[in-house]
Amino acid sequence: MSSLLSTTIPKILVVDDLPHNLRLLEKILTDQGYEVRLANGGKLALTSLSRFTPDLIILDILMPEIDGYEVCKEIKADSKTAHIPIIFVSALSEGLDKAKAFRVGGADYITKPFQVEEVVARVKHHLQLVDLNRQLKERNEALENLNLQLQSALTKLEYLVNIDGLTQVANRRYFDTILEQEWNDAKQQKSYLGFILCDVDYFKQYNDYYGHLKGDDCLIRIAKMLSEVVKRSGDLVARYGGEEFALILPKTNPKSLITLTEKIQNRLLKLAIPHECSDIAPYVTLSLGAVSWIPEEKDKTEDLIRKSDRALYLAKHQGRNRTVIL
Repeated sequence: MSSLLSTTIPKILVVDDLPHNLRLLEKILTDQGYEVRLANGGKLALTSLSRFTPDLIILDILMPEIDGYEVCKEIKADSKTAHIPIIFVSALSEGLDKAKAFRVGGADYITKPFQVEEVVARVKHHLQLVDLNRQLKERNEALENLNLQLQSALTKLEYLVNIDGLTQVANRRYFDTILEQEWNDAKQQKSYLGFILCDVDYFKQYNDYYGHLKGDDCLIRIAKMLSEVVKRSGDLVARYGGEEFALILPKTNPKSLITLTEKIQNRLLKLAIPHECSDIAPYVTLSLGAVSWIPEEKDKTEDLIRKSDRALYLAKHQGRNRTVIL
């Protein structure tokens, strides 16, 4: 057998109502090393296909009850068997008979009385095609699987590139990209863009007293809290730098911004993270500088950040643990 064929023994179903033809074809094919099953009629062939899936079907046309054309139609109409190639073997030799055989789904046509060499060659050819199609399908499935793995890896890489390793919120790189996008969208739509800078009060003293591991844990808890409060699909929580966080809040007007900053301060109060070295409270607090702005064409993101930074400075200058909105 050709090296193109897989190591699995090919299976062939032979359908003919004449026992002599069945025995002859069985011998020819088994001598070639194929697994052969026989059906002495169309109905039996269709029943056999519910339990046995051959690689190839050799089908007589002139049979009682149901002829080969109808058998072929039923096989091709069933999605489970439609892929199986069918070689018609018939004494009908007219061009119209052959044309009909191909029209109903036949892959080939051998005229009786047939030559053994012809049967062997045609069967071998179609089994090679079956095996090539199987290999192609397996390779396509393997490529699809590799593609899915690649997409998963790229998604994970994109996540890692855009996320702060410690706090698992957006990093400064991703923040810069999104701020520019949202700023331009707000310009086009003439809508509010809310922006908040958050700074952990007396964080250096916290680190010095509790140690850097506790300091990291404090930042992680604050980032988690901010992500739980700021949770609309378009909002973004980012680590701005050190102990500072930045919140980008599309379509957030001044009234909504006030409500949001109050929620942040209340949630932080409930966390009650101990801070014995704070000069203003026995727990960790935040100073917030907030802005809600409808940008005009001449405005730049630097203007938004500068104004928020000014509000944050005022919050700290006024005693910390508070929000200033400009």
